[in-house]
Amino acid sequence: MGGLQKKKYERGSATNYITRNRARKKLMLSLPDFRRLCILKGIYPHEPKHKKKVNKGSTAPRTFYLLKDIRFLLHEPIVSKFREYKIFVRKLRRAYGKTEWSAVERLKENKPAYKLDHIVKERYPTFIDALRDIDDALCMGFLFSTFARTGKCHVQTIQLCRRLTVEWMNYVIASRALRKVFLSIKGIYYQAEVMGQLITWLVPYQFSHDHPTDVDYRVMATFTELYTTLLGFVNFRLYQSLNLVYPPKLDSKAESELKEVDEEDYAMTSESHTEKLSALSSSLARVVSSEEEEAKLDQFPDEEEDMEKMEAREKEQKQLETQKKIFEGLKFFINREVPRESLAFVIRCFGGEVSWDKSVCIGSTYDVTDETITHQIVDRPNVDKQYMNRYYIQPQWVYDSVNTKMRLPVEDYFLGVTLPPHLSPFVEEKEGDYVPPEKLKIMALQRGEKPAQQDEEEEEDEEEEEEEDENEEEEDDEEEAEEKNLKKMEEQRSQGKSLQVKVTPGKVKAENRARLEQEEKAEEKRLAIMMMKKKEKYLYDKIMFGKKRQVREANKLAAKRKAHDDAEKAKKKKKARK
Repeated sequence: MGGLQKKKYERGSATNYITRNRARKKLMLSLPDFRRLCILKGIYPHEPKHKKKVNKGSTAPRTFYLLKDIRFLLHEPIVSKFREYKIFVRKLRRAYGKTEWSAVERLKENKPAYKLDHIVKERYPTFIDALRDIDDALCMGFLFSTFARTGKCHVQTIQLCRRLTVEWMNYVIASRALRKVFLSIKGIYYQAEVMGQLITWLVPYQFSHDHPTDVDYRVMATFTELYTTLLGFVNFRLYQSLNLVYPPKLDSKAESELKEVDEEDYAMTSESHTEKLSALSSSLARVVSSEEEEAKLDQFPDEEEDMEKMEAREKEQKQLETQKKIFEGLKFFINREVPRESLAFVIRCFGGEVSWDKSVCIGSTYDVTDETITHQIVDRPNVDKQYMNRYYIQPQWVYDSVNTKMRLPVEDYFLGVTLPPHLSPFVEEKEGDYVPPEKLKIMALQRGEKPAQQDEEEEEDEEEEEEEDENEEEEDDEEEAEEKNLKKMEEQRSQGKSLQVKVTPGKVKAENRARLEQEEKAEEKRLAIMMMKKKEKYLYDKIMFGKKRQVREANKLAAKRKAHDDAEKAKKKKKARK
């Protein structure tokens, strides 16, 4: 017999994968460096379809990578930088061991460094690709910016994350891009629309916290290293698109005002400038150009696009423009007990002016005594000194107004008032889903109608008052009516008169016809289901099961809500009786 004998496990899918240890040896990297490289380049392990075949008959748990991915890493210039850094650490240890301090200083000055610019450009070929993947970068950036300086993370990384996130917030304010806000247990969710892309990120609450011990901070720091580079690129491009100076600077008017206020308190100008930017209370400087900003061109509909779509788009655009201006003309003052940064960010995004006490943070633009203040945000049961010409409201009013795209009635958010539920703007109910009464009320307000719930409550209160007065009278009237009816019946029987019964044949016929039509439709449906193919029948059953489950869940929630409302009413009645 001619030809070479084919060996087992050396062809097919077995040759497409490589174990982690073999890959590491091929690249000549330690495990931490290999992990780091894979994170930066976006290379992840793969689960083979035939694991036993790839593992050469063994069932031992092993991590596999695609061989083509590892070959792709062989030509990465950052690998040589990792090796250089390894040599640098070895030399530095030796110099410290021999107490050669001049050598230590020389080595520190020539410490090998690398940039991730080429990796970012490689992973995100277009700017829109970078924007689509910016959610994770923002979440990680905001998380690291809240870290305390405990040694778990480099101070430079924390400072860089803070700078980049402040730049992002200032851009969102300048572009009025914010759309939704939701206060959750994890933190505050924000959603902004940037260049047609919806970007959602999470900002942790500003509480002091201990670092959990079961988290690998090295892995997180590697991701942050990539994300900060990406965020820097994105911020630069976004600032350019709005004709803003980058790195950001405050406009000359705001800068001069803040200097007058804070010159005595702050000697270090560089530090105070960073703090002024992070205060989010002033507008940014624009690039001085001879040409004015480009005028908006009239948009003509495409041939394929019909007028209905065009009208719907115009209507949506108008709603968006009104939402962007919901706080325009309003002046807010934030008390020290409320989350200053979040409220300042949201209010500025929708055109409002905002300030706070000088002792809270740099960047205060007016005092609490300013008589032009329209709303003061307080999170206490009462305030010692109140001004007549302003509203004292709880912070939730700002967030709920943003989500409903209109200024909500302030009386529901006054001091000491039980707040309405904070509904998530990210939940959109479909047809047949349970809709909370609070959402129905908001939908009615958006349409400019009187909320149905309010009408019902008024009617219920009136009915309760009438019932209490009339209960006794009704009982007596019912007894009298029953006695009269019995007497009449007895008289008719004694006289031998038959009871008159009115028959309406037309109605009966109409009822019969409607019933027959319903029965025919039901029969047609039953026969159609019977004639279905097995696949179609399976799909139909799945759809119907889903619909029934949806109805059950909606009914369950409605029943739960009714029970809650009944319990609340009972409590109110008890209080009223007392």
